[in-house]
Amino acid sequence: MELFKPEFGLVFWMFVAFLCLYCILAKWAWPFIIKSMEERADLIDKGVAYAQEAKAQLDNAKAEADHLVAEARQQQADILRDASKMRNQIIEDARGEAAVEAKKVTDAALVSIEQAKKESEKQIRREVSEIALQIAEKVLRKSVASDQAQRELVDKYLNEVETQN
Repeated sequence: MELFKPEFGLVFWMFVAFLCLYCILAKWAWPFIIKSMEERADLIDKGVAYAQEAKAQLDNAKAEADHLVAEARQQQADILRDASKMRNQIIEDARGEAAVEAKKVTDAALVSIEQAKKESEKQIRREVSEIALQIAEKVLRKSVASDQAQRELVDKYLNEVETQN
């Protein structure tokens, strides 16, 4: 039981040693420990503030990135819409130009056909005239073989001319 009931001298010297150690620690160690703990607390506070600031910047960057992506998508849609309009306009212009060109080709073909038709009519008239002259010549030679028949034919034509005038 001696352990539970220490002697007075032992308790006194333990108390004196504790007071000396407490005074030494209070004078030199506690200020240093408290200062270190305060610095550590400040460092932790700064780290927390930095983390919060970084989180805020990250949120802002994310919001800005979302905004930029939305803007890029809008620009993409605008570009696609404009490209579609341009494509349709080019197609319409090409159709119009093709129609004009087809009209020109058709008109040129019609003019060419008309000229060929007139040329062929002239050619046919020449050939018919030549054939008619050849036939008339043969008929006249046959029917006007005699001088008497020639005189009668000339008189007949002269009478017709006189009656017409």
